[in-house]
Amino acid sequence: MTDITRDDIRAAVGAGMMTEAQAASLVALSQTRSGVRQHMSGLDEPFELFRGFNEVFIIVGLVILYSGWLGVTGITLTNFTANGSTWTLIYALIAIAVIGLLAWYFTLKRRMVGPSIVLAIFFAQAAGQLGAALGWMMQANLPQWLTMAAGTATVLLGGYYAIFRVPFTMALIAGGVFLTAFGLVSLGGTLPQDPRDMFLLTNDGPFAILTMALGLVGLIVALWFDMSDPHRLTRRAQSGFWLHVIAAPAIVNTVALTLFEIGTLSAQASLIAFVAAMAIFAIVIDRRSFLVSAVGYIVALSMTVIEDNAFFVILGLGLVLVLLGAKWEAIRRTVLNGLPRFPGKTRLPPWQMLPKEEPAP
Repeated sequence: MTDITRDDIRAAVGAGMMTEAQAASLVALSQTRSGVRQHMSGLDEPFELFRGFNEVFIIVGLVILYSGWLGVTGITLTNFTANGSTWTLIYALIAIAVIGLLAWYFTLKRRMVGPSIVLAIFFAQAAGQLGAALGWMMQANLPQWLTMAAGTATVLLGGYYAIFRVPFTMALIAGGVFLTAFGLVSLGGTLPQDPRDMFLLTNDGPFAILTMALGLVGLIVALWFDMSDPHRLTRRAQSGFWLHVIAAPAIVNTVALTLFEIGTLSAQASLIAFVAAMAIFAIVIDRRSFLVSAVGYIVALSMTVIEDNAFFVILGLGLVLVLLGAKWEAIRRTVLNGLPRFPGKTRLPPWQMLPKEEPAP
């Protein structure tokens, strides 16, 4: 009996013998039964933004459609009058309802990745617009207005994730939590004048500490998602990925930028040690986001401190990253085999190569 390939499934969809949703479900079932990690290159980290150019085509259409909607309704986030705020709220409710219908079709029925991400972004904008309109109707000041917009968007995005389970929504929720927390802190003071104030622990004010704390919370939740699906077969692992994308810069930027700004020899040495620790941590949990967030500081440190020989250091760093990416699985296997047992180690993504299935005789 001849095995059915992906090309056969695509041909069946093109011939109208099955829908795209049925084809996607069939492929997912096949990968789950046979062990999806055996079908990856080594032990690669799954990442997907869209499946095929048809999704890109739909994304372009959705962006044009929503841009036209915003233009026709005259939506802006400033200069609300009392009557304008009412209409802004109504338009936001209409947008939320329509986006929900589109998500039902493209996310739940068609199971498309790219359009689902775009619709989640549109939903966040509409939810924030709803909160902003409510804040303006209540004659809130700027910090209160921003807090209501971000808080409303965060709460509604939580409901959106519960219904549609779009992993990218977790990144939007995390961003909304950050904005809401900063807004609440700003109610009793002022917003940071320099964006770097949110990352410098040496500055007065709670923003850097808050950024660090929220980053650690995001990391804990992301690890919970990862450990609940160590083989990364489900959307839980994808949700964890997007949380890592938000949590990693919050943690790495706060510590690294603080050490970089101090500028002493001990601080520079601590920065290198911190980046090395983040690299090992990224290898252990099999997430490259922490490493990507940290290497920029090594480049900046090289340009500032080493000066004339900076590009030699950058050249060496690039070589290390390329080798690390090429031999990630082997390096990770060596690191984890060398580490003693610790809580949660067995729930990490597998670091041993799965045996190849022998062909049937």
